[in-house]
Amino acid sequence: MSLPRYPEYKDSGVAWLGEVPRHWKVTQLKRVVDPARSITYGIVQAGANVEDGIPYIRPADMSDECGILDETNLLKTSIEIATSYVRSTIKQGDLVCSIGPSFGKLMVVPHTLDGANLTQGTARVAVSAENSSKYVFWSLRSVTSFSQWESSVGGATFRALNLGPLAETYISAPLLEEQQAIAAFLDRETGKIDALIAEQRRLAELLAEKRQAVISHAVTKGLNPNARMKDSDIEWLGEVPAHWEIGGLTRFIGPVVDYRGRTPTKVDEGIFLVTARNVRGGKIDYDASQEFVDPESAASLLARGEPEIGDLLFTMEAPLGQVALIDRTDIALAQRIVKFRGMPKVMQNNFLLYWFMSAHCQARLETLATGSTALGIKASKLGMIECLVPPLDEQTTIANYIDRETAKLDTLTAEANCAIALLQERRSALISAAVTGKIDVRTLAPSSQAGVGDVLEAA
Repeated sequence: MSLPRYPEYKDSGVAWLGEVPRHWKVTQLKRVVDPARSITYGIVQAGANVEDGIPYIRPADMSDECGILDETNLLKTSIEIATSYVRSTIKQGDLVCSIGPSFGKLMVVPHTLDGANLTQGTARVAVSAENSSKYVFWSLRSVTSFSQWESSVGGATFRALNLGPLAETYISAPLLEEQQAIAAFLDRETGKIDALIAEQRRLAELLAEKRQAVISHAVTKGLNPNARMKDSDIEWLGEVPAHWEIGGLTRFIGPVVDYRGRTPTKVDEGIFLVTARNVRGGKIDYDASQEFVDPESAASLLARGEPEIGDLLFTMEAPLGQVALIDRTDIALAQRIVKFRGMPKVMQNNFLLYWFMSAHCQARLETLATGSTALGIKASKLGMIECLVPPLDEQTTIANYIDRETAKLDTLTAEANCAIALLQERRSALISAAVTGKIDVRTLAPSSQAGVGDVLEAA
């Protein structure tokens, strides 16, 4: 369907807004708030949590999807402190916007939080009666508002949105009745899109569960459903193929190279430093963290052992138990990583990789781990990790099977993620088009659907 446009437009005078309908006005956020309740941040020092106190909202309590993560988990301040910050008391229908470094989260205050308060990391926007709170909410959720904020938050090292730039955000404002029609349209249409996104996310979750199940079953039960089984005498493993060997990991691998030591000085260009953050999902993710060291530092780091293609990397802490196979040698390895490979003619590295990725092995690692803030394991405990070892040719068959099956699942997951990205793009384009008047939604029936191509063209 082709989305209608307004009959006449004018230049808004604001680069981020572009043209707006001729009868709309362009104003700043501070001009659409209740004059008696100006934009303000909240409590500077909330004090200790008070069980029967007044709840307050922090940026950490707000979700990126517009709302409170869990109202029952909100911290509470004393009535005395809340009373001294009565200026930032929130009412049903007010908007709350996160400011500071975590800027950009938004929510409309529900009736259950009427009378609550804020912290200094959040701002209250009390929209006046002449304007629609939901319309202003959608205006602030648009790319046009985020673009304005991005231009005012400073450099790359410390980016924070202050009250001033928030209050001076330019929005386009039709009359109240039209604002309400636009807000109702966006509530309805984004709700449909959000439902589709939720379906795709659930699909991705199911595919991840299936992937884990494929790996775990193959490396603990094998591929032959008729194979004779035996009790492993290990509670968390149960029965395993009778012809498989069971033993501590260090019986089946070569020397373990531990790269613990001092943190090297980083440089802008040089040898890629693989950190624990880069090791995930069976591969080295070179985009997860990009740090570099000079050749001299790299040589010092690798003095214990040079990386070889096919070596298995294992993270000892933060995160624990992630694995990957080395796929290039022009790298350095950071602390919290150990390197080893299977014993020749005993353990195939690809099979060992999948063994570590199995739910059984991950659960075993958690029982051996220590640490209060971040779980970790010492290299000396690796021998306590039990390992199942089929004959070498069967290991290869199992690893190849897992390669094929997980590749299929990964393709489906990529398709789901692509669908999510397209839907999110559609959602963003729809919001921006509606609140800047690029589309006229006043006469669209509730059953109408805004196609992504129509929205992108209109925007």
